[in-house]
Amino acid sequence: MTLHADAVRVLTTWQAPDPAQDRLRQDFLRHLEDHANGTWRECVPGHITASTLVLDATGTQVLLTLHSKVKAWLQLGGHCEAGDRTLAEAALREATEESGIPDLAFHPDPVQLDRHAVRCHPEGSWHLDVQYVAYAPENARHAISDESDDLRWFAAADLPTPTDEAVRRLVTRALGKRVAF
Repeated sequence: MTLHADAVRVLTTWQAPDPAQDRLRQDFLRHLEDHANGTWRECVPGHITASTLVLDATGTQVLLTLHSKVKAWLQLGGHCEAGDRTLAEAALREATEESGIPDLAFHPDPVQLDRHAVRCHPEGSWHLDVQYVAYAPENARHAISDESDDLRWFAAADLPTPTDEAVRRLVTRALGKRVAF
């Protein structure tokens, strides 16, 4: 199965939590139908990305990165790469690389979707982000990656600024349904 086929599978079977998320799900599927390369950064109109909200073992702290380009606190994630066979694999790879934490307890079903404008193409483009959740092992130690200006744990009830509403919604959704593994 290709990454494109997996993205179609994930978005076809995923149960959106509300009508707005379902409209995004349908938009993402249309994008993939229209663009055979829709999972790759080279797809200028937009491309699927994969990210992960990392929670501590208690589910009360979130690990956020101060993104070096965006200059805001975000969940971990990014572009799909050639070796990624599934969206979940891409999201877990990104979370592991950007956190330095091995053995994340990763849930393979998305929590939410988000579409946001990016500057990775001079013509303008969209990230069509499929967002997951993972839990760090107890006493996990993180390490800042090259893509980050900072990386810190924050109380889920007291997120830092600047961050955006998509991150806040992601935290709320993740906390609202403690994921069983």
